[in-house]
Amino acid sequence: MNGQMRMRQRVGFYHDHSKHRPDRYAPGPGQLDWANQPDPFRSYAGAHRTVLPLVADRLGVLFHDLYGLPEGEGQSWPLTLEGVAALLELSLGLSAWKVYGESRWALRCNPSSGNLHPTEGYVVVPTLHGDGLEGGVHHYCSQDHVLEQRRLLVSQERTAWDGLFPTGHFVLGLTSVHWREAWKYGDRAYRYCQLDVGHAMAAVRYAAACLGWRVRLLLAPATKDVGRLLGVAPSGVRFERLDAEREHADLLMQVGPLDGEWTSITPKLASVIELAGQGPWLGTPNRLSRDHGVEWPLVDEMAEVTRQPWLVENERFYGGSWPDLIRCREVKGADLIRQRRSAQRFDPQATLGQTALWRILDATLPRFGQPPWDLLPWNPRVCLVVMVHRVVGLAAGLYVLVRTPERLVELQADLDPDFLWQRVPEAPMHLPFYLLREGELQEQAYRLSCQQEIAADGVLTLGMLAAFPEELPAAPWLYRQLYWEAGAIGQTLYLEAEAAGHRGTGIGCFLDDLFHELLGLRSDRFQSVYHFTMGRPLIDYRLRTEMPYARSRS
Repeated sequence: MNGQMRMRQRVGFYHDHSKHRPDRYAPGPGQLDWANQPDPFRSYAGAHRTVLPLVADRLGVLFHDLYGLPEGEGQSWPLTLEGVAALLELSLGLSAWKVYGESRWALRCNPSSGNLHPTEGYVVVPTLHGDGLEGGVHHYCSQDHVLEQRRLLVSQERTAWDGLFPTGHFVLGLTSVHWREAWKYGDRAYRYCQLDVGHAMAAVRYAAACLGWRVRLLLAPATKDVGRLLGVAPSGVRFERLDAEREHADLLMQVGPLDGEWTSITPKLASVIELAGQGPWLGTPNRLSRDHGVEWPLVDEMAEVTRQPWLVENERFYGGSWPDLIRCREVKGADLIRQRRSAQRFDPQATLGQTALWRILDATLPRFGQPPWDLLPWNPRVCLVVMVHRVVGLAAGLYVLVRTPERLVELQADLDPDFLWQRVPEAPMHLPFYLLREGELQEQAYRLSCQQEIAADGVLTLGMLAAFPEELPAAPWLYRQLYWEAGAIGQTLYLEAEAAGHRGTGIGCFLDDLFHELLGLRSDRFQSVYHFTMGRPLIDYRLRTEMPYARSRS
């Protein structure tokens, strides 16, 4: 067996190795080294900083209407410093600070496993004339809401650089600092980093909708070239030499106006990458932990194994055309995005109305031009297995939402043959929601979720069951995409729970195979990748909330 094939098989090994089981958790640190907890904010000392205005309060579009603008309709903000600032504020920016005693920690608009935030954002932009932002590559520092210029263009490069971008378009890139998650979660950290990429992707898409912008995932560029463009490949910053924790390239997204013609930057992307890769690069990255103690080489190995080569750009997948989304209460999109939180405790007596449930499930279905699903260029691979605890008028039990029709036959063939597979008559006709079996499941939800009471106390708990593609051994980068899709679903569920007057919490600690046993899975074709719960939150009033940024809003 050649080395390349052995490396590809490492994906299957990693997924099995990083499972939590009743008799043991995935390899981790055991106890937390609080003295070396990673700094949640990366910064580049010596890079020129552009202070961004705080303008999200000026975005008046309602949350429901973020779903309702077909391509070619609606008014887009122009590509200005204010527009870029609003996008970053509502996607990767801080939403609040929490204070308890002597402790103080930040919350962000994009969820993160353990609030550790491995995801870093980079803006690749043409010169914004009159706004004081030079064309080039900029790192977003969410702590201060500033852009740090990483790639400085000399005068003879600027005209060529600016000419590579379609009018009104720019590129946003994401990277991961794996150490931030590995410090707490050990070998399972790679899963969580990729989930957080999915959270961030969806957060960017929802924020863009507030501005009348659209977003496309650029699936073609090779991972190494993404790193070259963002300055995190060896040709950009040698993190090891600078004694800083390495960032791993994840993806690029193109951002552009909704009310104009969409022109893909992909044909010119190689030129953008080549020009950026010539340097010089500015700024020295900060070290996040004084000492690492235990290292987790399998996490970084997975980053290498799942690196993507340069691909031919795929034809974009669009989901089915469904009836209009059920309306939620009227709240501004920017306000709801910034109030998103992860609940710590739920009221075990609270209930969820059926209309709210249909709306929440409805929002996870792919639709033409609907955030965040128009961002992903593949058929959905993730279905939702829902443990209903307390939904008014709906029997407690095990249900499944089949997000794309072709998964139905596959699931019926692979799950417990005694399942009912009854369409839920109360659900809207277009909603592919099936009852598998009735019965109370709070105790199972508690055990499956590493004995977390929040999974039993919520109005429902769900597991995201991913169809592992048959081509995964030959295309190991698809493993990342399973988690990106699950993370995007998670962000949708967070926002929809808030819109329903409830709150959500992502659950990364679950017993993989015990959940598979509950479903009677007869092969490893489907695997659980993420769990989630929601309910009526119990607020801890000992915590004090502070504004995310000290300076005033525009």
